[in-house]
Amino acid sequence: MDEFWQHPLIETAGYYSVVVLCMIVFLAVFELVTKYNNWEEIKNGNISVAMATGGKVFGMANIFRHSIGQHDSLFSMMAWGIYGFVLLLVAYFMFEFLTPRFRVDEEIKNNNKAVGFISMVISVGLSFVIGASIT
Repeated sequence: MDEFWQHPLIETAGYYSVVVLCMIVFLAVFELVTKYNNWEEIKNGNISVAMATGGKVFGMANIFRHSIGQHDSLFSMMAWGIYGFVLLLVAYFMFEFLTPRFRVDEEIKNNNKAVGFISMVISVGLSFVIGASIT
């Protein structure tokens, strides 16, 4: 039975399922901490929200990519992925704190593409730093 669970197709399906579930939970958490409805704004064509949300998705996927590559158990991979998500969440709050001249959430909700873009780049860029530290 161990051979079945260690088969690459089964392992891939397991990692994929867990990462998708984690991403759904993480996006729900981001939805709670933003002052706008991500999916409603995206549905209405808000490019800034789409960029910021896409950056978070890419960032989380990149962190899990490194976590899967470096850890041999599903639990360990999840733990590092969750830790990476927490660090991205901290970065989100730091970005809001370090921009006292404007409110990041308000600017993104108002479709300020420059703020949405920088938010995306922060998430993606820090995911590479977080991923490198996992390896």
